Amino acid sequence: MDYKDKAKEVGDCLLSYKRDESGWKVCKKSNDVIVSWRPSSEFPGNVYKGEGIVSGSPEKVWECLKPVPNGLRVKWDNNVKKFELLEQITEDISVCRTVTPSAAMGIIAPRDFVDVILVKQYEDGTISSNATNMSHPSCPPQSGYVRGFNHPCGCICVPISGEPNKTQVFSFFQTDLGGFLPRSVVDSFFPSSMAEFYSNLAKAVKSLKDL
Repeated sequence: MDYKDKAKEVGDCLLSYKRDESGWKVCKKSNDVIVSWRPSSEFPGNVYKGEGIVSGSPEKVWECLKPVPNGLRVKWDNNVKKFELLEQITEDISVCRTVTPSAAMGIIAPRDFVDVILVKQYEDGTISSNATNMSHPSCPPQSGYVRGFNHPCGCICVPISGEPNKTQVFSFFQTDLGGFLPRSVVDSFFPSSMAEFYSNLAKAVKSLKDL
């Protein structure tokens, strides 16, 4: 399957996760976000969904989230240490490498992920980034990093009618971290990591100058 086909597939997949309300179980709730999970149909793990309202226009929120080298995401997202463009396929589709730092007090070693990423805009002003693992000839597994695999994941920024300075943000993570991590470590890491993601995103959006 080529990059374009895979990108279209992951865009459709993420939209179906957002529309399908069935089977989600809430595992973490705060003022900022509700995190739910259900068994993944992609791999023997869970898919996690975050939903929250972020103060800021969709443009400002997207500015903080968009998957570009030297973008803002590496500055505020504690789980993204480095983000590299491997190949630009079309204006909206790219292949990228993401490096994550060690986590869970060092139990989770640094990882890297290679994904095809689709940026998709909808007529109602919704904008999304959609990613899933792909191999790329320029980026075989590297020493010092455990190669992990993202199954369809990403973020969807949805305008809120009548509230131009607020954005509904959905996030989906289903990641095979690779290596030999106990399932309990993985299952406790994602909900708290996603809650922190929303809190840090809100701070990042707040600190942006008005666009």
